[in-house]
Amino acid sequence: MSNIYESAEATLGFISSPCLTKVELRVACRGISDRDALSKPDPCVVLKMQSHGQWFEVDRTEVIRSSSSPVFSKIFLVDYYFEEVQRLRFELHDISSGNNGLRDADFLGSMECTLGQVSVHALNQGGQIHFSSEVTAEELSGNDDYVELSFSARKLDDKDFFSKSDPFLEIFRINDDGTESLVHRTETVMNNLSPVWKSFKVSLNTLCSGDHERELKCTVWDWDSNGKHDFIGEFQTTFKEMRAEQEGKQIQWECINPKYQMKKKNYRNSGMVMLNHCKIIKMYSFLDYIMGGCQIQFTVAIDFTASNGDPRNSCSLHYIHPYQPNEYLKALVAVGEICQDYDSDKMFPAFGFGALIPPDFKVSHDFAVNFDEDNPECAGIQGVVEAYQNCLPKIQLYGPTNIAPIIQKVASSASEEMHTKEAMEYFILLILTDGVITDMADTREAIVHASHLPMSVIIVGVGNADFTDMQILDGDDGILRSPKGEPVLRDIVQFVPFKDFKHASPAALAKSVLAEVPNQVVDYYNAKARSGEIIPLMTIACLATMASPGK
Repeated sequence: MSNIYESAEATLGFISSPCLTKVELRVACRGISDRDALSKPDPCVVLKMQSHGQWFEVDRTEVIRSSSSPVFSKIFLVDYYFEEVQRLRFELHDISSGNNGLRDADFLGSMECTLGQVSVHALNQGGQIHFSSEVTAEELSGNDDYVELSFSARKLDDKDFFSKSDPFLEIFRINDDGTESLVHRTETVMNNLSPVWKSFKVSLNTLCSGDHERELKCTVWDWDSNGKHDFIGEFQTTFKEMRAEQEGKQIQWECINPKYQMKKKNYRNSGMVMLNHCKIIKMYSFLDYIMGGCQIQFTVAIDFTASNGDPRNSCSLHYIHPYQPNEYLKALVAVGEICQDYDSDKMFPAFGFGALIPPDFKVSHDFAVNFDEDNPECAGIQGVVEAYQNCLPKIQLYGPTNIAPIIQKVASSASEEMHTKEAMEYFILLILTDGVITDMADTREAIVHASHLPMSVIIVGVGNADFTDMQILDGDDGILRSPKGEPVLRDIVQFVPFKDFKHASPAALAKSVLAEVPNQVVDYYNAKARSGEIIPLMTIACLATMASPGK
């Protein structure tokens, strides 16, 4: 039995590919043609990245109404790997009024490039759409902290004849070369000369490149539905000045219209803008949490439905060859070998689903592979492999392919952990399956619930089935919702078809399925920290020790 484990481990020799740096991408378009003669387009740009020949959505910008030359405030954050060709695709869509989704949107065109080639590109699709898309990239410094800011204004100029101004605020960072980079655009407060804008969070890298004395330019506009917004005024500041609000000082600026200032003798200002709130939020990294004591709890769930074929037949996906591991074993070892390094006791629960199990041979969707329901844990990945092999002759492959029960089982453990004092464990569930699941509605419901917990779900599709319908579970193509319409709190699912990696490098599968996990761990705990909830106590103690003098 150990021969198979060692063979799989050797076949999947692991090659690390650390992220060299992170890059911010900013997008602007010019000269988008009007498809509708009566109105300008409502553009939105979707960023996709190519992986193993398929395009996956990374993120999308906000929708800017009635604009043929939009400058988007949304910033794409992308990991940059020098040793890889990272292909990007920017898709431009005209979003229907009153709807921010892509289903009813008009596709206007796209442009492709590599991350290493990011520059100005022009697109001409079919002679019908002409526009240019400008993408700028910036390497981030090492400061990952965020700042939460909240602004309001008082007595702004009234730019409308029959109603009051509809103001919004834009913040620009002044770069070393004198150019301006849009950092944030607030929402529009309708018909109000003393607006209170919603608070927002932005990284210090984005706001000021980590330089607290870097000049920031803030501009106030009166929104107009035709996209020709009226200028109200502007002011300059720095984050160092904003930070003084934390010391109890009242921070406010005169909003100045330079033209009025030159022409009007008695001109004072076009209103006042106040900083209501400034709070620095410490952001920890994945390694910070791991070094602080956070443990990865790795659980395996294996598909034992009849569609896998009789394990005694060499054509079966569960066939045990003396020296050649099957796809289930390859996927298990590839992912498990990495996860076990972050688990101190190296004990992994392993479950099966879709089989008739002894003694009464009733179908089960969450049985312990070692048949010890009180202690389903196996000693290391090799223990999981051995339990899997021992289990096969004792069960009868059956069906259907239901994975909601096993997600709910692990979610129950994650929920219990979340309410402990230490909150030191993060759960990763690896599901290996040969076909599209049959309980999609229940699974969506379970994933939405699990998105609130310290938990991630990795699904590897084994065999040659058409897994197109499984992509709905992976938030890359949009926001997953429960049957009742509730959205996931965060993207916790990664789905990968094993067949895409048959001819790839040995470490490609592990890299692909685990690539999102560090960010998912960080997103979960940092969100807890931002909301004032508990984060791992050992992490806080460890980081405080590392930061203390003399250490």
